[in-house]
Amino acid sequence: MTALIRIIDLHKNFGALEVLKGVDLEVARGECISIIGPSGSGKTTLLRCVNFLEHPTKGQIWVDGQRIGQREVGGRLRDLSDREMARERAEIGFVFQRFNLFPHLSARDNVALAPRRVRGMARPEARELADEMLRKVGLGHKLKEFPERLSGGQQQRVAIARVLAMQPKVILFDEPTSALDPELVGEVLSVMRALAEEGRTMMIVTHEIRFAGDVSDRVVFMDHGRIVEQGPPQEVLRQPKQERTRAFLRKILDRSE
Repeated sequence: MTALIRIIDLHKNFGALEVLKGVDLEVARGECISIIGPSGSGKTTLLRCVNFLEHPTKGQIWVDGQRIGQREVGGRLRDLSDREMARERAEIGFVFQRFNLFPHLSARDNVALAPRRVRGMARPEARELADEMLRKVGLGHKLKEFPERLSGGQQQRVAIARVLAMQPKVILFDEPTSALDPELVGEVLSVMRALAEEGRTMMIVTHEIRFAGDVSDRVVFMDHGRIVEQGPPQEVLRQPKQERTRAFLRKILDRSE
């Protein structure tokens, strides 16, 4: 399987704080990986660098053979303009912890907005696509509802439909269930599970360890800005090689009992 995403020697500093300390990672086309680890380990920062929401301090990120965020001009790298970056981000979907829906737009119009603005799609076509994507996430009966009339789980599913409408090459999920009440978590995980079964390329930052084990082709454990261990879920989650991974999983399991 060829790598769709290549991350090479990625570093990210916030002032004197070094959050990512030389991350190397490849994600194959059609692969679903889950990234786990304690708070502050750099998981979210890694995702935000892939989408160039954070500018890496050092390193390279390539998606489908294209270097993200920068181009070489006259032998020197230059950052992309906002318009160029918007086109690149259209290929890299991002589902945030918070739903970030426009409160004054219906579910349908929230989903249709980006295809119209970024893809240049006509309004009727964009709305038809939005309806299709909302049906896909189980919200075909909520097309005209505004966010305030939707539960947290439904709002997050609208956010996923919004990403799907852009037909991205990869979808990044940043702890998409962390802002939800426990009884609403399952409906979002169910949608994500279906997407993984479709063979979509996905990078998921999650604290849902059982879910990570069920849906992932590979689990990546991060700590203090580095990848400590990675491999098939049955190895990393059941027979981890590194003591730091074992200690983290023991703490998670003790908390869930």
